[in-house]
Amino acid sequence: MPVVGLVVHGAALVLVVTRRKDEAIVIGEGIEIRVVRIGRDEVRLGITAPVEVAVHRREVYEEIRRENEAASAILADPRRVNRSSP
Repeated sequence: MPVVGLVVHGAALVLVVTRRKDEAIVIGEGIEIRVVRIGRDEVRLGITAPVEVAVHRREVYEEIRRENEAASAILADPRRVNRSSP
């Protein structure tokens, strides 16, 4: 039987479940996370999601977020926008 619990992580409440190899969890409609392989220091997950749902590793997501914030800051400052036209 899977172990289920709630854990406070920062300001969020996190659902914690136990899964074995080849077992999965489902999030909403059409998102499935399956345990593909379990190693000594890592777990390999397979993720099935609709094409319109972006799926990233946390470190990639954070880099995208930082780059988007930097681009927004440039666009928000009219002195930094290149005003030359072709």
